[in-house]
Amino acid sequence: FPGRLWQLVNSPRCGSVSWDARGEGLLIDQRLFERELLGAGPAGEGAELGAHLFKTRNFASFVRQLNLYGFRKLGPGPMQDPPGGDGGSSAGPLLHFHSPHFRRDRPELLVRLKRLTSANKAKLAAGLELRSRPAQRSQR
Repeated sequence: FPGRLWQLVNSPRCGSVSWDARGEGLLIDQRLFERELLGAGPAGEGAELGAHLFKTRNFASFVRQLNLYGFRKLGPGPMQDPPGGDGGSSAGPLLHFHSPHFRRDRPELLVRLKRLTSANKAKLAAGLELRSRPAQRSQR
């Protein structure tokens, strides 16, 4: 999930997700994200871009994944289109999410993003280190 999200936020093809001004958080235009990546537009419009990235067509499930990887919602982002958007994509606010291990200038921190399962929470509580799965070829 973190590797796919990294690819998405850095992709020029995706206008619904962008870095915040400091490069330390994500700005997500929910309406455009749903149309562009989850296939919520007419006749599943845009689903081909996101179909291989995420296993859901539900925005709430995507946000749940963000939370499971330690992202926290900071509040609404600025009332504007994200950089690289189509100019008139949404009139609503952008959602702003942050994780200390997801930064534009520090891709090496991605290995520190761990899914917070009950087993991983127990390991963290016991002071044990969480190990990452090796990156897939497409994420290297």
